[in-house]
Amino acid sequence: MSENSSTVDASMAQPEEAADLLETAHGVRAALEAVLMVVDEPVTEEALAAVVGLPAAAIREQLHELAREYDGYTRKGDTVPVRGFELRQLAGGWRVYSRAAYADIVSQFVVDGQTARLTQAALETLAVIAYRQPVSRARVSAIRGVNVDSVVRTLAQRGLIEEVGTDEVSGAFLYRTTAYFLERLGMGSVDQLPQIAQHLPGLENLHEIDDSHF
Repeated sequence: MSENSSTVDASMAQPEEAADLLETAHGVRAALEAVLMVVDEPVTEEALAAVVGLPAAAIREQLHELAREYDGYTRKGDTVPVRGFELRQLAGGWRVYSRAAYADIVSQFVVDGQTARLTQAALETLAVIAYRQPVSRARVSAIRGVNVDSVVRTLAQRGLIEEVGTDEVSGAFLYRTTAYFLERLGMGSVDQLPQIAQHLPGLENLHEIDDSHF
């Protein structure tokens, strides 16, 4: 066996406890659900297969089964209550979305949430995006030293940031601030942003960080 094959086999290996959870089709679907609940962009069948340690064809079958279950059907042909979310296949991958039927309720929740003050973590993440845009979540995480997925989601829901294409190398989504962000600050462009140090101690050296390291 080649060195590359050994590396692939090792990466596919599962801890004993995780392997026990994947012994049944139900366990595999539960594992897929767990991953799908934390992704912010469609994830490919190949990526899910690598994590779960099963062939992509098997993952595809379980994803379609999950989608049917969320839509109110079972493998046996019985019907179950339709979930408030659905599993869609798009952009080369899979992701969970809230159903269109509940759009008004979800929108009201998001609007109500906009009245709350941003946390320190959200402010710091927003600052990194504002001063380094366009930037990927991975780079923001590397700069802040913590996972920022949920914070980025919150900022996007509040209309303060938006997706703007993908990185040419990694393919990751890039983010920038919005016109609404500038409107809230009373500015005409990001060029009018003030020096960051006095507002967010700890990010004083943001301008000096070399993106080539990420």
